[in-house]
Amino acid sequence: MTSVLKSERAVKISINIIKAFVKLRELLSTHKELANKLNQMERKIEKHDEEIHMIFEAIRQLMIPLETPRKRIGFGVEEPRVRYGGKKTV
Repeated sequence: MTSVLKSERAVKISINIIKAFVKLRELLSTHKELANKLNQMERKIEKHDEEIHMIFEAIRQLMIPLETPRKRIGFGVEEPRVRYGGKKTV
């Protein structure tokens, strides 16, 4: 309807409508690009899914504490047992 009118205001409104449609098309193409990139990433993740699962399993195995006996700190001296303060036998 605005293209039928020849006034300056009608021309400006017509230009603004065209700009709005151009912007809308740009937004839609941007969303398509994002959707394509997300699909590509999803395919890559699916390919690496098994490897990622194996990595998580290895990490879980490393998190399990080892059941090793604790070593005593210090040093030991081997001496025969001596009774101190006991009865003397002569």
